[in-house]
Amino acid sequence: MTRIESTTRSAGVARLFSVAAAAALLLVPAAASAGIIGETGPTFYLTAREGNISVADGGSIYSWGYTSGPVMQLPGPTLIVTQGDTVEVTLTNALPAAAGNVSIVFPGHEATAVGGVPGLLTQEAPPGGSVTYTFTADEPGTYQYHSGTRPDLQVEMGLYGALIVYPANPATVCDTINGAMAYDHPGACFDREYLFLTSEIDVDIHNEAQLQASGPGPMDVATEPYHSEYWLFNGRTAPDTMAAAGDGLLTTQPYNCLPMMHPGERLLIRLVGVGRQMHPFHHHGNHSRVLAVDGRLLLTETGQLAGPLLFTIPSVPGQTADAIFEWTGKDLGWDIYGTVADGMPAHDCTDTVNNETGAPGADGYADTTSDYPWEWCADHDKPIPVTLPDLNVVAFGGFWSGSPYLGNLGSLPPGEGGLNPNAGFTYMWHSHTERELVNNDVFPGGMMTMLIVEAPGIPID
Repeated sequence: MTRIESTTRSAGVARLFSVAAAAALLLVPAAASAGIIGETGPTFYLTAREGNISVADGGSIYSWGYTSGPVMQLPGPTLIVTQGDTVEVTLTNALPAAAGNVSIVFPGHEATAVGGVPGLLTQEAPPGGSVTYTFTADEPGTYQYHSGTRPDLQVEMGLYGALIVYPANPATVCDTINGAMAYDHPGACFDREYLFLTSEIDVDIHNEAQLQASGPGPMDVATEPYHSEYWLFNGRTAPDTMAAAGDGLLTTQPYNCLPMMHPGERLLIRLVGVGRQMHPFHHHGNHSRVLAVDGRLLLTETGQLAGPLLFTIPSVPGQTADAIFEWTGKDLGWDIYGTVADGMPAHDCTDTVNNETGAPGADGYADTTSDYPWEWCADHDKPIPVTLPDLNVVAFGGFWSGSPYLGNLGSLPPGEGGLNPNAGFTYMWHSHTERELVNNDVFPGGMMTMLIVEAPGIPID
């Protein structure tokens, strides 16, 4: 079992550091990971604790969370198991006595509980007590877990997390970098995977819980009317979403959210909706193919993928979704790697092999052995169909590399740039409800991150 260790820190200092942390991460491509960060089972020991999370406008919000260590975390540890595992989760209640009992339910799984006291949905751990849940991970997929005790309060306070079940014996061998599969189906192969857990915060509820935490209890906290001020990816608000995983200034929020890929790779999106609001998860750059909902593949009667092709995936409360995102630069209408006339080196665009199957025959894309794998050969050596502005009149942004070509750096004035040192293409991924792109009404922030498409050969892992 692995754990990201935490230390205490000042929320105010963290806010001063947030933008610098995001920049520092992009300067070190190895900080990104192709896999989901979490804890491997099948046996887990979780404790419900109180603590504070940091939001990127300088605030510190009293919260509760599951953890396997001495410091609460939000979301709780991502539990990673294999299909067929008998999963055992022991929960200990270390919340203030006024908070009352606490529990865990595992949607999509039939869990049995030993110990604790009876509750409405399952056995609950009283203050200072424990309860053990056991279930079999029958089906691969993306799931969530959360408190089944006063969920209108306890889920809001942060008692939730993700559960990932990998297939035990996938019959299909994936022709990808990592050879990984989300489900036992050829359409479920992926190269990289990222977790996007969506949630929101109503500060009034958290403040009232904090005021009553030292009292005798039981807490009497109004959870309606509900008005959220913060929206989170993996427990963080932007720009902290892009800071490194396990960042020492975000001790209670160890999971980041910065997807990275190379052209032609298959990126698996694991989307988990918790809380009570629906969030339209919008990914610029391309559509994605939905594979599954709530850990169940969407298939036709003949076994073909039947999920829709979407540019915005609804993140529904209590629901999970898996989708495959791909990006190659196809049909942009110009050579994304540059042309000879632009001063770029001449490069090859041989197309003699189907890259997906490895069989002879052109598929429109450069072979994986070509100079730029997955270049769309119909656009090879085509100039940009617009006149680029003079550098003296360009408004430079932090992600502008000085060149419009993937993997090619250009001229930048002193003090500009720095967030994109490898000349990747960047796309904002965010909630399409625009009011959720703020931190307590301050833009930019909220449920937002960036996808970075790095040039072939640039290390990501």
